[in-house]
Amino acid sequence: MNYATIKKRDIANGIGVRVSLFVSGCTHHCRNCFNKETWDFSYGEKFTKDTENLILEHLSPNFVNGLSLLGGEPFEVKNQEVLVHFLKKVKEKYPDKDIWCYTGYLFDKELLEESRARCEYTDEMLSYIDILVDGRYIEEQRDITLQFRGSKNQRVIDVKRSLVTGEVVLWDKLKK
Repeated sequence: MNYATIKKRDIANGIGVRVSLFVSGCTHHCRNCFNKETWDFSYGEKFTKDTENLILEHLSPNFVNGLSLLGGEPFEVKNQEVLVHFLKKVKEKYPDKDIWCYTGYLFDKELLEESRARCEYTDEMLSYIDILVDGRYIEEQRDITLQFRGSKNQRVIDVKRSLVTGEVVLWDKLKK
């Protein structure tokens, strides 16, 4: 897997101060995507053990709330094998820090059901994620007043509660 960039201190992609990993590779190709260069799976640098260690180090300060995964597309099958092992390490080392993930795939219709995104790593990867922002960016539904998302169709999902209830549970800490 390749990655485009790592933001050591990010306050835009989740609650509080975060470390954000922008992975490479996306087949959605949303119109007017803010990160088109990450569509290419070969873009950026190789994600290595050194990369993992760097991110784990960036996560260590107490003021860092957690990790955010963006892209590209973290749930592309080509990215899941690497990410699932990395997320496991993050949760083992920092069980009190949360993990946010941004995906163009729909949680209930594409990640939990048979789709091109599902593979042997999907369920485990979801088990490590606390908050999932799902849905493709749709230019016609763009709304700059939305918290943590770019278009009205996108949802901010409490993954843990959703997996327990079997229904999509929206994160209840969004501004009303």
